[in-house]
Amino acid sequence: MKNNAKANLPAAILLFALLIIWQAAAMHMNAAYILPSPIQIVKKLWDLRVPLFKAHLPATMEVVTVGLTISIVLGLVLAVIMDMSETVEKAIYPLVIASQTIPTTALAPLFVLWFGYGIWSKVLVTVLMTFFPITITVFDGFKSVKTEMTELMQTFGADKKQIFLKLKLPAVLPYFFSAIKMAIPISIIGAAIGEWLGAQSGLGYFSRRMMTQLDGAGVFAPILLLSIAAMVLVAIVGVFEKKLIRWRKDL
Repeated sequence: MKNNAKANLPAAILLFALLIIWQAAAMHMNAAYILPSPIQIVKKLWDLRVPLFKAHLPATMEVVTVGLTISIVLGLVLAVIMDMSETVEKAIYPLVIASQTIPTTALAPLFVLWFGYGIWSKVLVTVLMTFFPITITVFDGFKSVKTEMTELMQTFGADKKQIFLKLKLPAVLPYFFSAIKMAIPISIIGAAIGEWLGAQSGLGYFSRRMMTQLDGAGVFAPILLLSIAAMVLVAIVGVFEKKLIRWRKDL
């Protein structure tokens, strides 16, 4: 615990300094509809705790959960089949890269037109933004396995299934958890973008509604809640990572 506290101390000091600067700038500007202070944002978050925590946060987390689950399954499947066949890799890899050149903000309104204001238009935005880092990172994990190790296992009579389960799967686990920790904040951003552009609930929708009312603190309060949710989820994944990958010396 003491070592963790010491490791996090520089980040805490920097965050505190930035909040002080932000508070001072907001007080000097004295225009809360443009730049609310951190204190005003926290107060607004408390005032709006009932609709935010009971309605809009669950709606956003539902989108994140469904979208991230689909992205994990899709990303793992694509990474595995690209690792199994070089021909498939050459066919799929460029398409995976090309999918990230499409502006998400341009597609999100189309998803709303196609699927309405329900959950699936937001889920598609989330999947489009998150399956890429999972696919590429896990695929890089497979490629990191040394050819000599594979050849050694083949020499001892191991088949492809044994090589995958005993060698490649343990080797790719750190990459998998890194991909998940990258995908979580992106999935929350994707959900918020989808809700911002077309939704009837969710933190992104609520933030946009507050903007139409020129309520600066109301705009930032859902954003603060999104940031907290992302940090909590990443921390939870980090706990599972430490439990499952005990052999990593850097954990």
